[in-house]
Amino acid sequence: MEGLVPILIDLLGGAIGGNVAGAALKKYSLGTLLNSIVGILGGGLGVKLLSMLGVMGQSGGSMDIGSILANIGTSGVGGAVLLIIVGVIKQAMAKK
Repeated sequence: MEGLVPILIDLLGGAIGGNVAGAALKKYSLGTLLNSIVGILGGGLGVKLLSMLGVMGQSGGSMDIGSILANIGTSGVGGAVLLIIVGVIKQAMAKK
């Protein structure tokens, strides 16, 4: 159960990041549901990618406030970045 909490934090942070990016950049928004789904994927991938690169500690490590805030920030940024990438691809495909 201890390993599940950091993963849930990552996914929640990604969903929030995807929705914030969608609200801030209406041009790339996919709607609340898809913003959340893409954000969740981006949040999980962002944390895993940075963990593999050694930029941040392993996901599922300590549960101190610094680790929690780092995971929320990283997953939020990952969710926002993936949403923007998907939004750009959607815009490019719509032009054809």
